[in-house]
Amino acid sequence: MISQEIIDRVMARRGRLHLFDAFDARRTALIVIDMQHTFCAPGAPAEVPAARDIVPAINRLARGLRMAGGNVVWVTHANSGAGDDSDWRVYYNNFVSDEVRARTVESLNPGGSGQEIWDGLEVGNADLKLFKNRYSALISGASQLERVLRSRDIDTLLITGTKTNVCCESTARDAMMLDFNVVMVSDGTAALSEREHVATLENIIQQFGDVLTTDEILERLN
Repeated sequence: MISQEIIDRVMARRGRLHLFDAFDARRTALIVIDMQHTFCAPGAPAEVPAARDIVPAINRLARGLRMAGGNVVWVTHANSGAGDDSDWRVYYNNFVSDEVRARTVESLNPGGSGQEIWDGLEVGNADLKLFKNRYSALISGASQLERVLRSRDIDTLLITGTKTNVCCESTARDAMMLDFNVVMVSDGTAALSEREHVATLENIIQQFGDVLTTDEILERLN
């Protein structure tokens, strides 16, 4: 998916395309972002149709990482309140219409139907589940993700989920800034368009981390 122009630029800058030749599973976490009904269900207020297509890749990667002794973290989005009482007032007051706002608030309210992890995703008994209330799960105050990762001595994050160019990219950028190794899983992330998806992958591989397929990651785990 990465254009030759970007590949040439990366090679000229650092002399190799990919950053990581192998992963220590015990220090690696698969981060699955927003793969919940609000974003995956047909007709949902924030539906990303392509998110349903990445379910097999996420399941394969999660199974492989668990077998190797790694960690799987499911991060779902939740916001409470509405209007000026919302815990993310600026977003809800400015970026969605009244009709979309009402449906989104209901869907993302803690405990609401939109919080359920999408059908077909395989959640393991030892997997971790966390909520976030901002695009990035690693911005200060958004979630407990950083604390959990540090407590488990995790230094490498495999980013999957939706949207590639919003919550996944925001989390990936902050992760790199916090000194985590970052990999964006190209066939395990989804956006509303291919153009937006690829643009994020090209951003990440230039400045913030690596971009690998599920197969390439599993090879590096073995």
